[in-house]
Amino acid sequence: MNSIRLRPLSRLFLALFLTFAAVGNSSAQDVGSAPAVSKEGVVPGATAAATPATAAAPAAGGGDAAAIAAGDALFKGNCAQCHAINDVVVGPALAGITKRRPVSWLIPWIKNSSKVVASGDEYAVKIYNQYQKQQMPSFQLSDTEITSILAYVTAEEGKSAGAPGAATNIKPGDGTETPGAATAEADGGKYMDVLLIVLVVVLIVLVVTLVIIANIMKDVLRGRKDLDGRDVEVLDQRTDWSKLYKSPVLRGIAGVVFVLAILYTSVQGAMGVGLTQGYQPTQPIAFSHKLHAGENQINCAYCHTSVYKSKSANIPSANICMNCHSQIKTESAEIKKIYRAIEKKQPIQWVRVHNLPDLAYFNHSQHTQVGGIECQTCHGPIQNMEVVYQYSALTMGWCINCHRETPLNTKGNGYYNNLVKLHDSANGAAPFTVSSNGGTECSKCHY
Repeated sequence: MNSIRLRPLSRLFLALFLTFAAVGNSSAQDVGSAPAVSKEGVVPGATAAATPATAAAPAAGGGDAAAIAAGDALFKGNCAQCHAINDVVVGPALAGITKRRPVSWLIPWIKNSSKVVASGDEYAVKIYNQYQKQQMPSFQLSDTEITSILAYVTAEEGKSAGAPGAATNIKPGDGTETPGAATAEADGGKYMDVLLIVLVVVLIVLVVTLVIIANIMKDVLRGRKDLDGRDVEVLDQRTDWSKLYKSPVLRGIAGVVFVLAILYTSVQGAMGVGLTQGYQPTQPIAFSHKLHAGENQINCAYCHTSVYKSKSANIPSANICMNCHSQIKTESAEIKKIYRAIEKKQPIQWVRVHNLPDLAYFNHSQHTQVGGIECQTCHGPIQNMEVVYQYSALTMGWCINCHRETPLNTKGNGYYNNLVKLHDSANGAAPFTVSSNGGTECSKCHY
C-alpha cells in the first residue's frame, strides 16, 4: 500500500539531508578554514636577520648575487620606509644614486647624514633643504653592508616602481603567505560559508515540503474505504514521547553527560587561570599593524629595533614614528597624539599585550637571530591585525611542544658536530630538535 511506503521515503530524504549537511560542512572546513601559521611564520617585508655578504663588497655598479640578496634584506629593513628605488616617498628616489654621488661620499652620508650636513657639504645641504629639512636617521651599518644596499639599488634600477617597501612575492609552500593570498583564502572561506547556509536552507525547505506532502497523502488515504485494519493502524500511529522521557536508561545517560560537562568546564576554567590568550586591550593611539606591516610592508625590525639583538623586543619611541609622520598624515588626530607626547616630553602609555611570568626566562634575540624564528610563529598573523591581540597561549606546554618540534639548524656550526653524531646514532633519522639540545630541561627557562 502507498501508506506503507511513506515511512521509508521520509527516512531516505532525512538521510540525504544529513549526508549533504555533513559533506557541506567538511568542504567548508577544508577550503574555508584559515591556514595555520607555520613555524617559519609570515614575513611582512624582508627578513631583517638576513646575513650580509661577508666577502669584500664589490663596486656598487656591479655586485654578486650574495651582496644583492643581503642588500635586499638590509634595504627593506632600514630604508624602504622612507625610500623607493624609482619613486619619491619621504626621501628621494634612489635610482642612479651611485651615478650622482661616489660610494666614498654615500657611506658617511648613510652612517650619519646630520654630520655631513653640518660640515657644509653643498650637495648634502641641498638635499636637506629640498626635503623640508627632514633629517635622515643615522644607521650603524658597516661599509660592507652599505655597499650591499647600493648593489641592490643598482640592480633594481629601471624596474617598475611599486609601493614603498613592497616585498618580492613569497613562494607558496614555504610556510609564508602574502597578505593578498591570506585575503583570498579568507574570501574563499566566506563564500563556502554562504554556500553551506544556502544548501542547509534548501534542504530544510525540502524536508518541510516532504512532511507536508506526507500529511496530505495520509489525509487522502484516510478517506479511502478499501483500507484494512493494519493500514489504518499505520496511518493513525503516534510517537509516544512520554515513554522516551521516562526511560531510566535515557535519564542515566543524560545525567552522566551533564556531570561530565560540568567537570570538563570546571577543569578547563581552573587550567585557564592566568592565561590571557586573545587579550586585546585598547591602545592610547589607534596604531594599525595591518596598515603598516601588512599593506605598507614595513619590516618589524624597523620599529622594534632590538628584536634581533636584545632580550626584549622594545616598544618603538616616538622619534621612530616621526621619521615618517613628520611628513605623512600630519593632520591626523591620532598622529597629533604623538606630537603632544613629544612636546610634553612624555612617553606614550602603550598597554602591554604579551606578558610572561617573572619565573620564566625568555630571550628574543636567541629565538629571532640565532634560531631564525619569525615574529608570526609566536605572535600570529600580526600583519593582518588592526588591533594587536595575544595570538598564542604562551603556556609552558606550548613552548615545550615548539621545542620538541622545531629542528635545530646545525649546519656550519662545529659546536654541534659531536652532539649531532650522538643523536643520529641513538635516534636514527629523527631530526635534531631544540629538545635534543636540552631545550626541554627545566633550567633552560627557570633559573
